[in-house]
Amino acid sequence: MNFSEIAQTRQSCRNYDSSRPIEKEKLDAIFAAVQLAPSACNGQPYHFTVCHGQAAKEVAKATQSMGMNKFASNAPVMIVISEEPYVKTAALGSKVKKIDYRSIDIGIAAAYITAEATVQGLGTCILGWLDDEKIRKICNLDRPVRLVIALGYPAPTDSLRKKKRKDLSDLVTELGADSK
Repeated sequence: MNFSEIAQTRQSCRNYDSSRPIEKEKLDAIFAAVQLAPSACNGQPYHFTVCHGQAAKEVAKATQSMGMNKFASNAPVMIVISEEPYVKTAALGSKVKKIDYRSIDIGIAAAYITAEATVQGLGTCILGWLDDEKIRKICNLDRPVRLVIALGYPAPTDSLRKKKRKDLSDLVTELGADSK
């Protein structure tokens, strides 16, 4: 599968087959890919906690306040992404430039996870609606939880949806390019 095929087939899965566990080899492939994700000063300021079974159910519940993310309960795995400290050079750059590189790096890591999961035939949904305090307790974490990724096999009834996206003219501006 090339990148364009990944981009065309990856979607936020909201209907998981809860009866199908994820094979260890597929999880290993996902984390081998995310290990290669770029980050500021190669600092990788994140940690992944992979929750299965009851821990996954508890994390899913911690993403469901106000009626949100009810589908997450059927995902057999929840990947909790927590924030780690910067390496010194990235910390200095962040302070001088007033840019939150950790948020950028965590977003890139999440993209790598979801892309490789797609290659592995798995569905994902990135969840930002979460209860940080509850998830920290469940996962025994002392750093902020930034994202949770629901992971599992899509249910057989979960078909590829038509993508609704902005027109490229609304997303891209070119400056200084030849008009030939």
